[in-house]
Amino acid sequence: MRYYRPEPFPPIVKNLIIINVLVWVAQLVFDREGNAITFGLTSKLALFPLGTEEFKPYQIATHMFAHASYGPGGRIAFTHILFNMFGLWMFGRVLENVWGPKRFLTFYFICGISAAIAHLAVQHFTGDYASAVGASGAIMGIFAAFGYLFPNTELFIMFIPIPIKAKWAMIGMAAIDLFGGLGVFGNSGVAHFAHLGGALAGFILVLIWNKTNKRRFY
Repeated sequence: MRYYRPEPFPPIVKNLIIINVLVWVAQLVFDREGNAITFGLTSKLALFPLGTEEFKPYQIATHMFAHASYGPGGRIAFTHILFNMFGLWMFGRVLENVWGPKRFLTFYFICGISAAIAHLAVQHFTGDYASAVGASGAIMGIFAAFGYLFPNTELFIMFIPIPIKAKWAMIGMAAIDLFGGLGVFGNSGVAHFAHLGGALAGFILVLIWNKTNKRRFY
C-alpha cells in the first residue's frame, strides 16, 4: 500500500510566494523617494480605473503580484504582503495538494482576474478612482474554496479566542467585505468588492469542479 504525503510547500504556492516577495522588494527599491533610479514601479503594476490615462490592460494581471510598499511617513508596509502570503500558504497548499499544480494555478488566476473585473465594474458605477494592488482577491477565492471543501475544519483566527469552523469564517469574512464595500465601516482603503469578486469566482468554480468530478473532499 502506498501512502500519499501532502507537500508542505507545493510548487505553485512556493513560486507564487517567491514572485510576490521579489516584486515587493523591487517596489521598495523603485518606489523609494530620493532614489536615483526611482520610477514608481507600483504605479505601473497597480490596477487603475477604466477610462483613465493610467489604466493599461496588463494591470488586470500585474496588480495581483504587487502589494503596498510604503505607508505614511515613508515606513515600509509589510503587513499587506505578510498576511496575503500567509493566507496563500495556509490554505493554498491544501488546495494544491488536492487539485494538483495545473488546476490550482488556473483557479488562482481566474479568481484574481475576476476580482479585478469586479473592482473595475464597481469603480465604473461609483466613480471611485483609487488604484488597487494585492493578491487578496485571488486569496479570497482560495478561502471560499477551502470553506466549501473543508467546511467543518476548525480555524483559530486572530483576536478570537475560540475555534471557528471554516464555513462560518468564510461567511464572516464575506460579510465584512460586503458591509465594508457599502461604507458601513467608513473609508478603509480596502478594495472590498475585489475581495467579493474573487470569493464568488472561487466558490462558483469549485462548485462546478466538484459536481463535474462527482467527488467531494472533507
